[in-house]
Amino acid sequence: MNYSKHILVTGGAGFIGSHVVRRLVKNYPNYLIVNLDNLTYAGNLENLKDVEGANNYRFERADICDAAALKRIFNEYHITDVIHLAAESHVDRSIEGPMEFVMTNVVGTVQLLQAARAVWGQEPNHVFHHVSTDEVYGSLGDTGLFEESTAYDPRSPYSASKASSDHFVRAYFHTYGLPIKMSNCSNNYGSHHFPEKLIPLMIHNIIENKPLPVYGKGDNIRDWLWVEDHASAIDTIFHNGRVGESYNVGGLNEWTNLELVHYLCRCMDEKLGRPEGKSAELITYVTDRAGHDKRYAIDATKLATELGWKPSVTFEEGLNLTIDWYLANQDWVKKIGK
Repeated sequence: MNYSKHILVTGGAGFIGSHVVRRLVKNYPNYLIVNLDNLTYAGNLENLKDVEGANNYRFERADICDAAALKRIFNEYHITDVIHLAAESHVDRSIEGPMEFVMTNVVGTVQLLQAARAVWGQEPNHVFHHVSTDEVYGSLGDTGLFEESTAYDPRSPYSASKASSDHFVRAYFHTYGLPIKMSNCSNNYGSHHFPEKLIPLMIHNIIENKPLPVYGKGDNIRDWLWVEDHASAIDTIFHNGRVGESYNVGGLNEWTNLELVHYLCRCMDEKLGRPEGKSAELITYVTDRAGHDKRYAIDATKLATELGWKPSVTFEEGLNLTIDWYLANQDWVKKIGK
Protein backbone atom coordinates (compact mmCIF):
# COMPACT_ATOMS: atom_id res chain seq x y z
CA MET A 1 0.00 0.00 0.00
CA ASN A 2 1.12 3.54 -0.74
CA TYR A 3 0.97 5.53 2.49
CA SER A 4 0.68 9.32 2.37
CA LYS A 5 2.91 9.71 5.46
CA HIS A 6 5.50 7.46 7.10
CA ILE A 7 5.60 8.68 10.71
CA LEU A 8 8.28 7.61 13.17
CA VAL A 9 6.97 7.79 16.76
CA THR A 10 9.80 7.50 19.27
CA GLY A 11 8.96 6.14 22.72
CA GLY A 12 5.75 4.70 21.28
CA ALA A 13 5.57 1.85 23.80
CA GLY A 14 5.61 4.25 26.75
CA PHE A 15 2.72 5.86 28.58
CA ILE A 16 1.98 8.90 26.39
CA GLY A 17 3.57 7.38 23.29
CA SER A 18 1.29 4.33 23.27
CA HIS A 19 -1.78 6.58 23.32
CA VAL A 20 -0.36 8.61 20.42
CA VAL A 21 0.50 5.47 18.41
CA ARG A 22 -2.93 3.95 19.02
CA ARG A 23 -4.68 7.16 17.94
CA LEU A 24 -2.62 7.50 14.74
CA VAL A 25 -2.90 3.82 13.75
CA LYS A 26 -6.68 3.81 14.21
CA ASN A 27 -7.52 7.27 12.86
CA TYR A 28 -5.15 7.39 9.88
CA PRO A 29 -5.12 4.06 8.01
CA ASN A 30 -3.41 5.88 5.10
CA TYR A 31 -0.35 6.59 7.34
CA LEU A 32 2.37 4.08 8.14
CA ILE A 33 3.17 4.36 11.85
CA VAL A 34 6.61 3.11 12.89
CA ASN A 35 7.01 2.79 16.66
CA LEU A 36 10.65 3.07 17.78
CA ASP A 37 11.19 2.14 21.43
CA ASN A 38 14.15 0.74 23.37
CA LEU A 39 11.77 -1.02 25.81
CA THR A 40 13.50 0.22 28.95
CA TYR A 41 11.61 -0.15 32.23
CA ALA A 42 8.78 2.22 31.21
CA GLY A 43 8.30 0.89 27.65
CA ASN A 44 5.86 -1.99 27.33
CA LEU A 45 4.45 -3.54 24.15
CA GLU A 46 1.47 -4.80 26.21
CA ASN A 47 0.28 -1.19 25.93
CA LEU A 48 -0.33 -1.70 22.20
CA LYS A 49 -1.79 -5.22 22.06
CA ASP A 50 -4.93 -3.88 20.37
CA VAL A 51 -3.05 -2.43 17.36
CA GLU A 52 0.01 -4.68 17.01
CA GLY A 53 -1.60 -6.59 14.12
CA ALA A 54 -2.71 -3.50 12.20
CA ASN A 55 -1.55 -3.28 8.57
CA ASN A 56 -0.20 0.25 9.03
CA TYR A 57 1.81 -0.44 12.21
CA ARG A 58 5.46 -1.47 12.58
CA PHE A 59 7.68 -1.82 15.63
CA GLU A 60 11.45 -1.30 15.83
CA ARG A 61 13.40 -1.86 19.03
CA ALA A 62 16.25 0.65 18.99
CA ASP A 63 18.03 3.29 21.05
CA ILE A 64 17.68 6.88 19.79
CA CYS A 65 21.37 7.37 20.67
CA ASP A 66 22.28 4.74 18.03
CA ALA A 67 22.99 6.77 14.88
CA ALA A 68 23.39 3.69 12.66
CA ALA A 69 20.02 2.26 13.76
CA LEU A 70 18.31 5.60 13.13
CA LYS A 71 19.86 5.87 9.66
CA ARG A 72 18.64 2.37 8.77
CA ILE A 73 15.10 3.00 10.07
CA PHE A 74 14.77 6.37 8.29
CA ASN A 75 15.89 4.82 5.00
CA GLU A 76 14.12 1.47 5.29
CA TYR A 77 10.72 2.98 6.13
CA HIS A 78 11.16 6.20 4.08
CA ILE A 79 10.30 8.25 7.17
CA THR A 80 8.57 11.50 6.25
CA ASP A 81 7.76 12.79 9.75
CA VAL A 82 8.77 12.34 13.39
CA ILE A 83 6.81 12.62 16.62
CA HIS A 84 9.49 12.48 19.30
CA LEU A 85 8.36 11.31 22.74
CA ALA A 86 11.23 8.99 23.77
CA ALA A 87 12.67 10.29 27.04
CA GLU A 88 13.75 9.43 30.52
CA SER A 89 11.04 11.19 32.48
CA HIS A 90 11.00 10.46 36.23
CA VAL A 91 12.39 13.32 38.34
CA ASP A 92 13.43 11.10 41.27
CA ARG A 93 15.42 8.83 38.93
CA SER A 94 17.14 11.88 37.41
CA ILE A 95 18.30 12.99 40.86
CA GLU A 96 19.79 9.55 41.51
CA GLY A 97 21.37 9.12 38.05
CA PRO A 98 21.47 12.22 35.84
CA MET A 99 23.75 10.84 33.09
CA GLU A 100 21.05 8.53 31.67
CA PHE A 101 18.87 11.61 31.26
CA VAL A 102 21.63 13.53 29.50
CA MET A 103 22.25 10.64 27.11
CA THR A 104 18.63 9.86 26.17
CA ASN A 105 17.04 13.29 26.39
CA VAL A 106 19.86 15.42 25.00
CA VAL A 107 22.20 13.22 22.95
CA GLY A 108 19.34 11.01 21.72
CA THR A 109 17.33 14.02 20.58
CA VAL A 110 20.31 15.45 18.68
CA GLN A 111 20.97 12.07 17.01
CA LEU A 112 17.34 12.05 15.89
CA LEU A 113 17.59 15.61 14.58
CA GLN A 114 20.75 14.63 12.69
CA ALA A 115 19.05 11.60 11.16
CA ALA A 116 16.04 13.64 10.02
CA ARG A 117 18.24 16.39 8.59
CA ALA A 118 20.42 13.88 6.71
CA VAL A 119 17.44 12.26 4.98
CA TRP A 120 15.14 15.24 4.45
CA GLY A 121 17.71 17.90 3.60
CA GLN A 122 15.88 21.07 2.57
CA GLU A 123 12.76 19.28 1.34
CA PRO A 124 9.44 20.84 2.39
CA ASN A 125 6.42 18.95 3.73
CA HIS A 126 8.11 17.20 6.65
CA VAL A 127 7.41 17.65 10.37
CA PHE A 128 9.66 16.97 13.36
CA HIS A 129 7.31 17.31 16.35
CA HIS A 130 9.21 17.39 19.64
CA VAL A 131 7.12 16.66 22.75
CA SER A 132 8.40 18.28 25.94
CA THR A 133 7.29 19.25 29.44
CA ASP A 134 6.19 22.31 31.40
CA GLU A 135 8.96 21.54 33.91
CA VAL A 136 11.46 23.36 31.67
CA TYR A 137 9.89 26.63 32.86
CA GLY A 138 10.83 26.04 36.49
CA SER A 139 8.48 26.87 39.35
CA LEU A 140 5.59 29.34 39.64
CA GLY A 141 4.55 31.36 42.66
CA ASP A 142 0.95 31.52 43.84
CA THR A 143 -0.20 33.31 40.68
CA GLY A 144 0.55 33.35 36.97
CA LEU A 145 0.73 30.70 34.27
CA PHE A 146 3.43 29.28 32.02
CA GLU A 147 3.17 30.79 28.55
CA GLU A 148 5.13 29.82 25.44
CA SER A 149 7.26 32.95 25.99
CA THR A 150 8.08 32.12 29.63
CA ALA A 151 11.85 32.01 30.19
CA TYR A 152 13.32 28.56 30.85
CA ASP A 153 14.41 27.92 34.45
CA PRO A 154 14.78 24.13 34.97
CA ARG A 155 15.40 22.94 38.54
CA SER A 156 16.00 19.17 38.30
CA PRO A 157 18.37 17.10 36.13
CA TYR A 158 15.27 15.82 34.29
CA SER A 159 13.92 19.27 33.46
CA ALA A 160 17.42 20.52 32.60
CA SER A 161 17.83 17.68 30.11
CA LYS A 162 14.45 18.42 28.53
CA ALA A 163 15.23 22.15 28.37
CA SER A 164 18.48 21.34 26.58
CA SER A 165 16.68 19.12 24.07
CA ASP A 166 14.14 21.90 23.43
CA HIS A 167 16.96 24.34 22.70
CA PHE A 168 18.60 21.90 20.26
CA VAL A 169 15.30 21.38 18.42
CA ARG A 170 14.86 25.15 18.04
CA ALA A 171 18.50 25.51 16.98
CA TYR A 172 18.02 22.98 14.17
CA PHE A 173 15.04 25.01 12.94
CA HIS A 174 16.94 28.31 12.99
CA THR A 175 20.30 26.96 11.81
CA TYR A 176 19.33 24.28 9.29
CA GLY A 177 15.71 25.06 8.49
CA LEU A 178 14.49 21.72 9.86
CA PRO A 179 10.67 21.93 9.96
CA ILE A 180 10.04 21.54 13.68
CA LYS A 181 6.99 21.90 15.90
CA MET A 182 7.10 21.73 19.69
CA SER A 183 4.68 21.15 22.54
CA ASN A 184 5.17 21.44 26.29
CA CYS A 185 2.60 19.64 28.42
CA SER A 186 1.53 19.55 32.06
CA ASN A 187 1.36 16.36 34.17
CA ASN A 188 -0.39 13.53 32.33
CA TYR A 189 -2.60 10.87 33.87
CA GLY A 190 -4.64 8.00 32.48
CA SER A 191 -4.44 4.32 31.57
CA HIS A 192 -1.14 2.44 30.99
CA HIS A 193 0.82 4.78 33.30
CA PHE A 194 3.95 3.30 34.89
CA PRO A 195 3.13 2.63 38.56
CA GLU A 196 5.95 4.78 40.02
CA LYS A 197 4.06 7.96 39.07
CA LEU A 198 1.77 9.69 41.59
CA ILE A 199 -1.74 8.71 40.48
CA PRO A 200 -1.15 5.03 39.54
CA LEU A 201 1.06 4.61 42.63
CA MET A 202 -1.69 5.90 44.90
CA ILE A 203 -4.36 3.75 43.21
CA HIS A 204 -2.18 0.65 43.53
CA ASN A 205 -1.27 1.34 47.16
CA ILE A 206 -4.88 1.99 48.13
CA ILE A 207 -5.89 -1.37 46.62
CA GLU A 208 -3.04 -3.07 48.52
CA ASN A 209 -3.61 -1.13 51.78
CA LYS A 210 -0.06 0.22 51.59
CA PRO A 211 1.14 3.68 52.75
CA LEU A 212 0.38 6.63 50.44
CA PRO A 213 3.63 8.67 50.43
CA VAL A 214 3.09 12.43 50.08
CA TYR A 215 6.13 14.71 49.72
CA GLY A 216 6.53 17.48 52.33
CA LYS A 217 3.18 19.01 53.28
CA GLY A 218 1.52 17.92 50.02
CA ASP A 219 1.02 21.55 48.99
CA ASN A 220 2.86 21.35 45.64
CA ILE A 221 0.43 22.24 42.85
CA ARG A 222 0.16 20.56 39.45
CA ASP A 223 -2.05 21.08 36.40
CA TRP A 224 -3.30 17.64 35.30
CA LEU A 225 -3.92 16.60 31.67
CA TRP A 226 -5.76 13.42 30.63
CA VAL A 227 -3.40 11.47 28.39
CA GLU A 228 -5.99 10.93 25.65
CA ASP A 229 -6.52 14.70 25.51
CA HIS A 230 -2.75 15.11 25.21
CA ALA A 231 -2.71 12.62 22.32
CA SER A 232 -5.45 14.62 20.57
CA ALA A 233 -3.42 17.83 21.13
CA ILE A 234 -0.31 16.23 19.60
CA ASP A 235 -2.43 15.09 16.64
CA THR A 236 -3.77 18.65 16.24
CA ILE A 237 -0.37 20.36 16.51
CA PHE A 238 1.31 17.85 14.19
CA HIS A 239 -1.30 18.41 11.47
CA ASN A 240 -2.25 22.06 11.94
CA GLY A 241 0.36 23.81 14.07
CA ARG A 242 2.72 26.33 12.53
CA VAL A 243 6.26 25.23 11.69
CA GLY A 244 8.82 26.69 14.10
CA GLU A 245 6.21 27.30 16.80
CA SER A 246 5.73 25.80 20.26
CA TYR A 247 2.38 25.17 21.94
CA ASN A 248 1.61 24.66 25.63
CA VAL A 249 -0.83 21.85 26.42
CA GLY A 250 -2.60 21.88 29.79
CA GLY A 251 -5.63 20.38 31.46
CA LEU A 252 -6.83 23.79 32.71
CA ASN A 253 -7.10 22.66 36.32
CA GLU A 254 -4.82 22.84 39.34
CA TRP A 255 -4.73 20.56 42.37
CA THR A 256 -2.38 20.32 45.30
CA ASN A 257 -0.91 16.84 45.66
CA LEU A 258 -2.70 16.41 48.99
CA GLU A 259 -6.09 17.45 47.57
CA LEU A 260 -5.57 14.97 44.74
CA VAL A 261 -4.67 12.10 47.08
CA HIS A 262 -7.71 12.81 49.29
CA TYR A 263 -9.97 12.86 46.21
CA LEU A 264 -8.49 9.55 45.04
CA CYS A 265 -9.06 8.07 48.49
CA ARG A 266 -12.74 9.09 48.46
CA CYS A 267 -13.26 7.67 44.95
CA MET A 268 -11.49 4.41 45.81
CA ASP A 269 -13.41 3.97 49.08
CA GLU A 270 -16.64 4.25 47.10
CA LYS A 271 -15.54 1.92 44.30
CA LEU A 272 -14.05 -0.69 46.66
CA GLY A 273 -16.98 -0.57 49.09
CA ARG A 274 -14.83 0.68 51.97
CA PRO A 275 -16.03 3.00 54.76
CA GLU A 276 -15.53 6.66 53.82
CA GLY A 277 -12.17 7.90 55.11
CA LYS A 278 -10.63 4.44 55.34
CA SER A 279 -8.09 4.91 52.51
CA ALA A 280 -7.13 8.38 53.75
CA GLU A 281 -5.75 6.73 56.89
CA LEU A 282 -2.94 5.40 54.66
CA ILE A 283 -1.58 8.90 53.85
CA THR A 284 2.03 9.18 55.03
CA TYR A 285 4.13 12.35 54.80
CA VAL A 286 7.72 11.81 53.60
CA THR A 287 10.77 14.07 53.27
CA ASP A 288 10.31 16.48 50.39
CA ARG A 289 12.05 15.83 47.08
CA ALA A 290 15.22 17.85 46.40
CA GLY A 291 14.49 20.83 44.12
CA HIS A 292 10.73 20.12 44.25
CA ASP A 293 9.00 22.81 42.16
CA LYS A 294 6.17 24.49 44.06
CA ARG A 295 3.62 25.01 41.32
CA TYR A 296 3.11 24.32 37.62
CA ALA A 297 0.21 25.73 35.63
CA ILE A 298 -0.14 25.94 31.87
CA ASP A 299 -1.71 28.69 29.79
CA ALA A 300 -3.03 26.78 26.75
CA THR A 301 -4.68 29.86 25.17
CA LYS A 302 -2.51 29.74 22.03
CA LEU A 303 -3.48 26.11 21.34
CA ALA A 304 -7.16 26.91 21.92
CA THR A 305 -7.33 30.10 19.86
CA GLU A 306 -5.06 29.08 16.96
CA LEU A 307 -5.98 25.42 16.62
CA GLY A 308 -9.31 25.05 18.46
CA TRP A 309 -8.12 22.41 20.95
CA LYS A 310 -9.52 22.08 24.45
CA PRO A 311 -9.71 19.24 27.01
CA SER A 312 -12.59 16.83 26.43
CA VAL A 313 -13.07 15.81 30.08
CA THR A 314 -12.94 17.42 33.49
CA PHE A 315 -10.27 16.15 35.87
CA GLU A 316 -12.90 14.34 37.93
CA GLU A 317 -14.27 12.58 34.82
CA GLY A 318 -10.81 11.62 33.60
CA LEU A 319 -9.77 10.42 37.04
CA ASN A 320 -12.82 8.18 37.32
CA LEU A 321 -12.07 6.67 33.91
CA THR A 322 -8.46 6.15 35.01
CA ILE A 323 -9.38 4.47 38.31
CA ASP A 324 -11.86 2.18 36.52
CA TRP A 325 -9.16 1.16 34.02
CA TYR A 326 -6.67 0.25 36.77
CA LEU A 327 -9.29 -1.69 38.72
CA ALA A 328 -10.19 -3.63 35.55
CA ASN A 329 -6.54 -4.21 34.54
CA GLN A 330 -4.79 -5.40 37.69
CA ASP A 331 -2.99 -8.10 35.66
CA TRP A 332 -1.29 -5.33 33.62
CA VAL A 333 -0.21 -3.59 36.83
CA LYS A 334 1.16 -6.81 38.33
CA LYS A 335 3.14 -7.63 35.15
CA ILE A 336 4.63 -4.13 35.08
CA GLY A 337 5.56 -4.29 38.74
CA LYS A 338 7.67 -7.41 38.35
